[in-house]
Amino acid sequence: MPPADPARDATPLDRLAALHGVATSYRPSPDRTVAASDTAVTAALAALGVDTSTPDAVRAALAARERELRERLLPPTVVSWGGRPPTALAGLPDGTSLRIETEQGESRASAEQLPPGVHALHITAPDGHTAEAHLVAAPDRLPAPPARSYGLLVQLYSLLSRRSWGMGDLGDLTELTAWAGRALDAGFVQVNPLHSAVPGAPTDPSPYRPSSRRFPDPVHLRVEDIPEYPCIEAQGRLRTLLERAARLRESVLDKGALIDRDAVWDLKRQVLELVHGVPLGPGRRAAYADFLAQEGDALEDHATWSALAEVYGSDWHAWPTRLRDPRSPETARARAELMDRVDFHSRLAWLTDAQLGTAQRTARDAGMAVGLVHDLAVGVHPGGADAWAQQHCLAPGMSVGAPPDAFNARGQDWGLPPWRPDRLAASGYAPYRRLLRALLRHAGALRIDHVMGLFRLWWVPQGQPPTEGTYVRYDAEAMLAVLVLEASRAGALVIGEDLGTVEPGVREVLHERGVLGTSVLWFERDWEGSGKPLPPERWRADCLATATTHDLPSTAARLTGEHVELRDRLGLLTRPLDEERAAAAADTGEWLALLSRLGLLKGASGGVSAVSEEMEIQAVHRFLLGTPARLIGLWLPDAVGDRRPQNLPGTWDEYPNWRLPIADGEGRPMTLEDLAASPRLYALVDVLRGRRG
Repeated sequence: MPPADPARDATPLDRLAALHGVATSYRPSPDRTVAASDTAVTAALAALGVDTSTPDAVRAALAARERELRERLLPPTVVSWGGRPPTALAGLPDGTSLRIETEQGESRASAEQLPPGVHALHITAPDGHTAEAHLVAAPDRLPAPPARSYGLLVQLYSLLSRRSWGMGDLGDLTELTAWAGRALDAGFVQVNPLHSAVPGAPTDPSPYRPSSRRFPDPVHLRVEDIPEYPCIEAQGRLRTLLERAARLRESVLDKGALIDRDAVWDLKRQVLELVHGVPLGPGRRAAYADFLAQEGDALEDHATWSALAEVYGSDWHAWPTRLRDPRSPETARARAELMDRVDFHSRLAWLTDAQLGTAQRTARDAGMAVGLVHDLAVGVHPGGADAWAQQHCLAPGMSVGAPPDAFNARGQDWGLPPWRPDRLAASGYAPYRRLLRALLRHAGALRIDHVMGLFRLWWVPQGQPPTEGTYVRYDAEAMLAVLVLEASRAGALVIGEDLGTVEPGVREVLHERGVLGTSVLWFERDWEGSGKPLPPERWRADCLATATTHDLPSTAARLTGEHVELRDRLGLLTRPLDEERAAAAADTGEWLALLSRLGLLKGASGGVSAVSEEMEIQAVHRFLLGTPARLIGLWLPDAVGDRRPQNLPGTWDEYPNWRLPIADGEGRPMTLEDLAASPRLYALVDVLRGRRG
């Protein structure tokens, strides 16, 4: 926990908060400490089940917590790194005996050389007291990438082909990986979160506020690739739906319409219901049964929520009271009554999982060393399936966000309920383990959005502004051990999105465990010295290095200043336009000057501005190639000069966030087929393959 405000004496509330991992102050900068309000602290403690309603209640809760920590023999979850005994065992009384039931079914009397897994630890102290704990045994660190490689970064919905139905799908992703691996020598393709969205009218298009992180969204299905699909082709209704799908695709690609996720899903849902009426063959039925058994209660809960949402709406808080409990008898009866819809949604999860598997196998068959890089969002929508099914693990009345900082004086509220650290620890991190296992099943790597959340999260009380929040700690060692364990089992890399304000020591701990960071060119400056752009040799090696991200201006927009003009048109500037233009030009100018001094702009020539811009983009990526970064990411829209961001933070309906297809510099949509024939794209890829300059 950050140090308390030195001007504030430690009160019983402060001491109680510290014992529960709730911060009473935070540091927006190294030289400034801000005290958290009592309202924020008491709200966070209440969400953890601690009564702070009166001074007497605070004192009683403090005494109870001190007694609990003093008397317990072990925390609920302990960690073993590299087969070594957990450090938590060192403080046990002499003569304490232990027994470990391993995940593999063995019984051991020693914590030495434990196999990887989550084991059950039982101890008996000399005085007869006993305790049980979950024991997470993980390798010391994740392995490094097999070889230095570059890859493509893309928002899947934006990648349309002439076969997709108005938004990119898993068939397009499979084609992209096959082409990128075989023709472009790419080592990976990173996509946005493919998590299941909350249905609605309209659906929230953001992939970072999903209904479920555990299951992918069937809107991404390539319907024609489902084995049962040919059995319905003769139906007249299908022909009508396919004609509508073609019009939807053409409206985006040829008429400049926005991607309409709801319209796409409406069409796919109708066709998928026809597919659902086709009986599965014996082999397919056996495979489906295996999937149901593998996913167990989690899939049943997800499918039940999806079926109930069709009847009662997509916010479970507004359902009949008894249905708000996933384990109530009324919910069980409703599940039985809606079994056909529960089966429909279960089968969609199976079909989507299968197509994800095909995309990853195709990537590896195409020679990619990594393959698909999936993205894990920070949290879930409060009204969605995961929030309904995992209520016992979530903090009621709280939302995840970010404190005020130099970039946003009001702070941020992301509208995502946080996990309770105490409930996670008590379960041996079971929900977190199952989530990681599901995401890593068809991945060569996992990107973790806001990876700092493994250490602490900013909790905002419901109804309060983000400034009235406070940090709550998680057991970072246990969270990291579970992450390293599951990623190691899957043979996958982990990339942490560690941009913005990062608590001292966090990057070092992540590095120690083999978690790669994220370095974006425009942010890589000598912040502790001159403030000038950081030369390539001073970049860290264990990272994914990129020129931009989905939340930032494209490289073409930044080089031309278009990102400033866009924010001016939307009324988002905080300074006069001339000042913003000058500041942006100065920032870009410093980078271009460095590129020139390094000889990376030698190929650029005067004349046509588009050519100069293209050469500058190539020089930016030539610079990235000169860093020691193990992975280099190419934002796919950068390859064709797209000037529009996919998401503009701070906007809602002012800008079409998450609804734009990839386009050229003039804003004309480009299909996957267009990309595969683009000389500009191949010229930039040749830079990353070291074939030019």
